[in-house]
Amino acid sequence: MSLSCRSPRTAIAAAALCFTLGACQQVAAPGSRIDPGAGPSPGATTRVALLVPSGSGSREFDGLADSLEKGARLAIADFERSGTGVQLDVYSTMGTPVGAAEAADAAIEAGADIIVGPLRGPSTPAVAERARRAGIAVLGFSNNTRFAGGNVFLLGRTFENSAQHLMTYAASQGRLSVMIVHAENAQGRHGLAAIRAAALPVGVAVVAEIGHEFSQTGVVDAVPRIIAAYNEQRPDLLVLTADSAGALSLLAQLLPERGIDPAVIQYAGLTRWDIPASILDLKGLQGGWFPRPSQQLMTIFSNRYQYEYGEPPHPIAGLAYDGIAAIGTLVQSGRNVRRTANLTNPDGFRGANGVFRLMADGTIERSLDIAEIVDRRVRTRSPAPRSFLPTPDS
Repeated sequence: MSLSCRSPRTAIAAAALCFTLGACQQVAAPGSRIDPGAGPSPGATTRVALLVPSGSGSREFDGLADSLEKGARLAIADFERSGTGVQLDVYSTMGTPVGAAEAADAAIEAGADIIVGPLRGPSTPAVAERARRAGIAVLGFSNNTRFAGGNVFLLGRTFENSAQHLMTYAASQGRLSVMIVHAENAQGRHGLAAIRAAALPVGVAVVAEIGHEFSQTGVVDAVPRIIAAYNEQRPDLLVLTADSAGALSLLAQLLPERGIDPAVIQYAGLTRWDIPASILDLKGLQGGWFPRPSQQLMTIFSNRYQYEYGEPPHPIAGLAYDGIAAIGTLVQSGRNVRRTANLTNPDGFRGANGVFRLMADGTIERSLDIAEIVDRRVRTRSPAPRSFLPTPDS
């Protein structure tokens, strides 16, 4: 589906998004010189291969694939209106590494200039290797930084990025000693490492680290150790790495009941504490902080998606928009997306989830809100910056 300005209402919605998001802005820094030989020849089309997890027989994966494609096509429509030559070709990965590799082969054979996807980290290496041999980059949807680097750039929001925002904000609020509670699994240890790394540069001391088995029994058994560490160290910040699918709900219930009062110590998390909305009732989350994508830009994207497709977007649909927005912006400014150095523009891009920039090591830096739960409602406590340009006071 290609979006054309078929009605005044559509035109207004598109113009509003174009004004706010990066698909309509140049990314070259003021005074910079673009190598005339770096960009495509006049009239040339940049072919983008979008790898989506359809064809597996899973309703969940098929739904994700559909939402990713729709998010991407919203961005493509912006560039069609501006005359930028970006063509989107969609390939099914069947939700498997083998399928992703086959999709990458087909895309490269068809002349892809860059690949967006696949969805999952384990499918990324095979795609990356094929793309590397073809001399093109991969913008993957994973948030696991171990898959980043070389010709692979991640679009997913990472623990490292979330931890940096959270620790920087905590330090600005005078919360300078932190206790971390994490699961003894890959995700929990990843979150722990991210907080450690983010705390030190901003002057926050990690005074206690409490791990627990990834089970209800493991959480219950860990509570006395958490309480003991809290009473001994008296930190002023408690960070939970768990999400709503893990131990978050149980910890948010048990810890306040056992004396770790949210009115005394600041609770915070690395994951979204507003999904699902039912967890907003938990006592341990009241007053809690967590990072999330820019709500201003996400609302604009969601409203446009809803209008065009008659349904709300999946939370990851905006990642596909972001990938196409970055590519289209570079093409619009005359930069060749086959040159990975062009992808790491320090000014970054604006997308459905806020401003972001791709780093030389393949990771992503996203500008995030710091949100707070107040009376079982979520509000933005510190809005995400709108650009990476230094402020006059910085």
